[in-house]
Amino acid sequence: MRTARFGTTNDSLPVMGLGGMPMSIQGRPDEAQSLRTIAAALDAGMRLIDTADVYCLDQHDIGHNERVIAKGVKASPHRADVRIATKGGLLRPDGAWTSDASPAHLKKACDASLKALGVDRIWLYQLHAPDGRVPLLDSVAALKALKDEGKIEHVGLSNVTSAQLDEARAVVPIASVQNRCNLEDRRSIEGQDCVLARCEAHGIAFLPYSPVGGGRGRARLTERTDVKRIAAKHGVSAYEILLAWLLAQSPAMFPIPGASRPESAISSVHAASITLDEGDLAALA
Repeated sequence: MRTARFGTTNDSLPVMGLGGMPMSIQGRPDEAQSLRTIAAALDAGMRLIDTADVYCLDQHDIGHNERVIAKGVKASPHRADVRIATKGGLLRPDGAWTSDASPAHLKKACDASLKALGVDRIWLYQLHAPDGRVPLLDSVAALKALKDEGKIEHVGLSNVTSAQLDEARAVVPIASVQNRCNLEDRRSIEGQDCVLARCEAHGIAFLPYSPVGGGRGRARLTERTDVKRIAAKHGVSAYEILLAWLLAQSPAMFPIPGASRPESAISSVHAASITLDEGDLAALA
């Protein structure tokens, strides 16, 4: 798999990563299957895994995905080369999704993630989302403080605009931005607020989440006539074409498709070897 420098870090990583969320939310598989999925992803060449403290069922289950990821990576012969990214700034009261990006919560959440991951320092710690009740700069300053303390190596952002990225960059170096992005949701890569262009300009990695549409959008995207036609032309799945399209958009792209089955992780890796020609890209534009 092709590798690229990951944002402002000194790490060169394979361009396709693994999203851990499906292993820990409603309908999640048993732990044994999740561990097989992680093993398959790493054996196939993935080295970036994205997780979050709130990838779980509710407030009593916080850190579930981090613990599963940590267990899977620890058992892998590739563990020394794996980079784990996690996030803080959300809560799961009774299964809901709410924000708390206050400095006090971020410090507490980071400490809990360190314990769940079983590490002394988190490679990439991302603000899960700006909190409307907390000034963004307060949240980012808290991440800078955690970096200065040595608890995190790199700072990332998620669910941000270009203006918010610029605000944050004035406080601390930003290694990555993780926004929702796929063939139909192009807000971050097109239009007036093109976050991807800002990332490219400043050497920041862009991690598109829900790269094949997410839980509700995947069926619609994979059934699109144009996607199915191009998939048939290349002899691959529609799912793989959606990931290949993202990679074709920018060298800053590091898609993180979620997986809860080994077959899904392996399929994602295969997508990184697909080269779409100008006709394919024009059809999907």
